[in-house]
Amino acid sequence: MAKVKEQLWEILQDLKEEEFEIFKWFLKQDDNVEGFSGIKVAQLEKAERQHTVDLLVQKYQGHGALEVTVVVLKKISRNDLVERLQNSTSEKKDFKSHQSSALKGEFEKRKTQLGAKLKLMIQERQAKIKEIKDSAELSGKSADRQISDSKKAFSELLQTLQESLDSLIKSINEKRKTVEKEAREHIQKLEQEISELSKKSAEVEQLSPTEDHLNFIQSFTSQNISPPAKNWTEVSIAPPSYGGSLATAIPQLEEKLKEHMERLIAKGKLNRVQQFAKDVTLDPDTAHPSLILSDDGKTVCCGDAIRFQLENSKRFLSAVNVLGKQCFSSGRFYFQVQVKGKTSWDLGVVNESIERKRSITASPDNGYWTICLRKGQNYQASGVHLKVKSELKTVGVFVDFGKRSVSFFDVDSANIIHSFTDCSFTEKLYPFLSPGLLQLHLGGTNFPPLVITPVNY
Repeated sequence: MAKVKEQLWEILQDLKEEEFEIFKWFLKQDDNVEGFSGIKVAQLEKAERQHTVDLLVQKYQGHGALEVTVVVLKKISRNDLVERLQNSTSEKKDFKSHQSSALKGEFEKRKTQLGAKLKLMIQERQAKIKEIKDSAELSGKSADRQISDSKKAFSELLQTLQESLDSLIKSINEKRKTVEKEAREHIQKLEQEISELSKKSAEVEQLSPTEDHLNFIQSFTSQNISPPAKNWTEVSIAPPSYGGSLATAIPQLEEKLKEHMERLIAKGKLNRVQQFAKDVTLDPDTAHPSLILSDDGKTVCCGDAIRFQLENSKRFLSAVNVLGKQCFSSGRFYFQVQVKGKTSWDLGVVNESIERKRSITASPDNGYWTICLRKGQNYQASGVHLKVKSELKTVGVFVDFGKRSVSFFDVDSANIIHSFTDCSFTEKLYPFLSPGLLQLHLGGTNFPPLVITPVNY
């Protein structure tokens, strides 16, 4: 150890005062060499070269002191002293061995770190490949679906065009048949008159050879050679205006195509939201005691009596309601419910914190985004009457947190029934179903259940 101190002393003696101060500054830093902390500032503050050597050896021991000194000398660009220290030390072999061991340890450590980093990078890229493949596959399926839908749409459009063309041709042919019939009738009458006139002409020829001219004139006059006949000079066949049929057909065709395109666009919108369909099941812990749920949690109807249920904070007691098990707080989601044959029902989405023990008005202000049917024909949303063209059989519910909207679809026609916009979503939303008022069920007019149906997308 004394030899090490002597060698370090000789090296530090060759440092200029400015270099020595920088040397001490580096000694204060942690991790000059991997795993070695720095010497305390207070100890180095006024340390001379000899004291600095003592601190080096005391802090890092023999090999460690040499190693730290070499690293710091390299940092202050005194490689000449590094070479001299390495060549002059009697423990050169051990020093290099220690350096080699330290380098090997550092190598293994960095190799492990690099290996882990590379492995992570590989995993990230493999995940990205899967993501891209999944996206490409989804894109391919979407393309196939679009092609199929486009073929169907154009087939329906062509069918509409063909039907319009067939109707136009039928109209034209009917006009043609009318003209042909009129022409045949005129020709038949003319031919009949020609036949009668031909007979009279033959009679005239038979009278012409007689020499009794007076008798001929009397006979000629007595013959009714001019039978009652139509004045054909005023009779003509006017060609019908076939262009009028086309002029009438074109606006009708435009109206049909417009209606057809509107239906296709509506179906397209419904298809786009149906891709966000979620598997919704009903939560029996929230169901009013009079409700009966199917084992799979997809169907709910009113029972004949209120059944005993364990009391819990989630259960509805004032209204025949039930919530879905699944909750949503971001993104977009869709589910659809069969309401066919019912005279009363409510459905939509609600806040998690809605009142469950007493009656409350269903409105967005109270955490309800729902629509309902009353008395078999009165569709409402938050008390506002909804115009529905035909009886609803299946209703789709679509929530878009990004656009802050809740929309309801007539799945059969694909038309939007109603939309809540600028919604204030401040908590989790749950699917909400109510199969209707209990007294209506007991009266036999609202017996069919509400059924959460799968989406054929």
